[in-house]
Amino acid sequence: MAEFKNSGEEMKNFKGVWVFCEQRQGELQSTVLELVSEGRKLADDLGVELAGLLLGDNVEGLAKEIGAYGADKVILCDDPSLKDYTTDAYADVICDVVMEKKPEIVLIGATNIGRDLGPRCAARLHTGLTADCTHLDVDTNKYVEFLKANSTLDVDQMVAAGRIKMDDRNLKMTRPAFGGHLMATIICPRFRPQMSTVRPGVLKKGEYDEAKANAVVVEKVAVKTGDIKTQVVEVVKEAKQLVDLIGADVVVSVGRGISKDVEKGIKLAEELAEVLGGVVGGSRVAIDSGWLTADHQVGQTGKTVHPKLYIALGISGAIQHKAGMQDSECIIAVNKTEGAPIFDVADYGICGDLFKVVPMMIETIKAAKAAK
Repeated sequence: MAEFKNSGEEMKNFKGVWVFCEQRQGELQSTVLELVSEGRKLADDLGVELAGLLLGDNVEGLAKEIGAYGADKVILCDDPSLKDYTTDAYADVICDVVMEKKPEIVLIGATNIGRDLGPRCAARLHTGLTADCTHLDVDTNKYVEFLKANSTLDVDQMVAAGRIKMDDRNLKMTRPAFGGHLMATIICPRFRPQMSTVRPGVLKKGEYDEAKANAVVVEKVAVKTGDIKTQVVEVVKEAKQLVDLIGADVVVSVGRGISKDVEKGIKLAEELAEVLGGVVGGSRVAIDSGWLTADHQVGQTGKTVHPKLYIALGISGAIQHKAGMQDSECIIAVNKTEGAPIFDVADYGICGDLFKVVPMMIETIKAAKAAK
């Protein structure tokens, strides 16, 4: 692969927003459609084209779905050697295409594949990568509004002092830092492309648009397979079953409030989730204390969810947790502390002992179901 010269002068030639469209066994991953929807907003703010980068074998049929969520075109790298993901094959192909076409932004889902692929590509392209992002902006006005709504910073003073430059068009990539205790915004002003892996579930998927699906342009790119060293011989699926927090319509989460009787608290959460057809989640305290496994964690250092109904049991509402659930359609909070921050984002709040309140909720729901 040729050496990539990423100079300040050459940066002017970079234009466009790209989304790596991860597919597995011919199906797009859900994070792709979230990224395409967000990429559309970024591209519109910059006045540039949005492209989906699709690799695989016989996957051209996915192009319409990518277009339906906002991509102007799909750059298709279709070859039998790309049927299954391997680091060397995908990194080689992506870096070759990026060096040829020079996008200014490349977005990748922070999946297992994305977390492997992103750093490899960034290193080869001699650019920076911000990992596990939860928010993206290129329009500084929108970024300022985001800061005002989600931080305690004196944003107006920062603007007045020139610490935030209103004409800055760099990609502002926000991610948790210091174990989720802080949020850091990172820019890559001297190198291109600007690269980011984005946590699944933090961005909202747009609406499917049939007209856009039919209008998408497919640009086929020849794949050079000579340097590929790895071949997938067999895929063995892990038997472990993880809770699907992101796809659930109802999430019932527990926090420090169950500490006086953890076993009973979790059992109540499981019963409430069961009668509502939902799943159980937890705050960072619940996971760090060993009450639930890591796949149950909701928050900046866990999963970001926006179900139809989110019930917080004994969760005080630290900013790190709220960032992972505050976009839920309906939030019910049960906490015995009247001034708990969780009530600030709740649609309905119950100030009381969850060990008394939850059994009443369960019985009321069961009775309502039986009466139908």
